[in-house]
Amino acid sequence: MALMDFIKKQFIDIIQWTETGDGTLAWRFPMADMEIQNGGSLTVRESQVAVFVNEGQVADVFGPGLYKLTTQTLPVLTYLKNWDKLFESPFKSDVYFFSTRQQVDQKWGTPQPITVRDKDFGAVRLRAFGNYSYRIADAKLFHTEISGTREVYTVADLDGQLRGLVLQNISNAIASSGVPFLDLAANQIQFAQALGAQLMPEFAKIGIKLENITVQNVSLPEELQKVLDQKIGMGMVGNDMGKFMQYQTAQAIPKFAEGAGGGGGVAGDAMGLGAGVALGQVLAQNLSQGLGSANANANANAASAAAAAQPAAAVSPADVMATLEKLGELKAKGILTQEEFDAKKAELLKKLV
Repeated sequence: MALMDFIKKQFIDIIQWTETGDGTLAWRFPMADMEIQNGGSLTVRESQVAVFVNEGQVADVFGPGLYKLTTQTLPVLTYLKNWDKLFESPFKSDVYFFSTRQQVDQKWGTPQPITVRDKDFGAVRLRAFGNYSYRIADAKLFHTEISGTREVYTVADLDGQLRGLVLQNISNAIASSGVPFLDLAANQIQFAQALGAQLMPEFAKIGIKLENITVQNVSLPEELQKVLDQKIGMGMVGNDMGKFMQYQTAQAIPKFAEGAGGGGGVAGDAMGLGAGVALGQVLAQNLSQGLGSANANANANAASAAAAAQPAAAVSPADVMATLEKLGELKAKGILTQEEFDAKKAELLKKLV
């Protein structure tokens, strides 16, 4: 009985691997001190690849199928071993199985905000996350570059490496796409396509094929999110800044209406002191072009205030300081932009010279 156990331990006549579904990518057949029997069988199932390694060198690669191990089925290994007896004796070689099925729903994300270049904003800080799927496409390359001689190599072992590749290539993907960041953020499919195109050659370097990648969310800084919301609200405006200003003006009208309705509100005080001259002109022009008759009264009030204040050529220092204070209030409430405030401030200061 001991002799039979010894013989069974020494020679292998069936080589196969049944996956357990635990995320194993590579598995080494347990050889111990055993040798493969001449004429033994190799079973490679669908979604598997078997690789024979002799003295550290990849000899033969087998796709799905049932093989009888002879000099015909192992030509490279036969050549390396220099057998002159046509495989009449057993041989020893390491056999690795690789799972080529698709590994789905792998997560990626930015643990910290990352800075990317953008032609509109110069630099943008963002967070993003999504998922991707991949498979082993070149078992020989994956063995030499990644899994090596380990008995088991799993999806979890590779996860950190692939996540790093995704994060490393986000900036390059946005830059190479040539698409403004706001458009990418509003169209996550386009973002994912640009990222996938950047990642495919990087994955291929280690024998991996990227099957699919998605961008499920992009988080922007608050100030950029406001710009994006305005762009979406405008609809198909494109690069027409005149229409963009009309949209911003329409958004600001309810605030002016509230101030004017209360009698002595912020907007009314500003117009009374002449601070609303420039803003009134913009309102009159934009309302006449795009806002229609629904706001005709507000248009008339703004135009008359502008006309009344326009002739004023000289003002006292006290009036200038009071006007600047009111302008500061308008800017703080978001009614005036920084650029509008700076322009009006410079105009008022010139009158003091």
